[in-house]
Amino acid sequence: MSANVKPLEELEEDLPRHARLMGVDLGTKTIGLALSDVSRSIASPLETIKRTKFTADAERLIALAKQHDVAALVFGMPLNMDGTEGPRCQSTRAFVRNLEKLTDLPVVFWDERMSTQAVTRTLLDADASRARRAELVDKMAASYILQGALDRLRRL
Repeated sequence: MSANVKPLEELEEDLPRHARLMGVDLGTKTIGLALSDVSRSIASPLETIKRTKFTADAERLIALAKQHDVAALVFGMPLNMDGTEGPRCQSTRAFVRNLEKLTDLPVVFWDERMSTQAVTRTLLDADASRARRAELVDKMAASYILQGALDRLRRL
């Protein structure tokens, strides 16, 4: 594990008091982003970045993190249903390794199994159109991931 990647349990001690966290749902075509409030209680969807090249994607992510005074990033880790890591986990780890060359923000990984399915189900229940679901699902999945990490932080 690199210096910037930390277990969630160690993150809290290094954070400024009113610092926000940013949730990241890294997909192959988009990157969903979510933002916590300053009390780190509630996660809200922020933006969906359309993936192009790593440098452009990373620069946008870092710019938003700076704009919102983010102190750490919570990346969804797309584990297999049995808890093992597959190719998508390797892609996520590679993205974070490259991102660490551009920023000193600490990174934690959070199990994102079922996040997209849970969000899609919520949007279906809300009778959202297919186009609206496509527009919202990634940033809402990032919010779902971040909310799980925030809830865990409160219980530590």
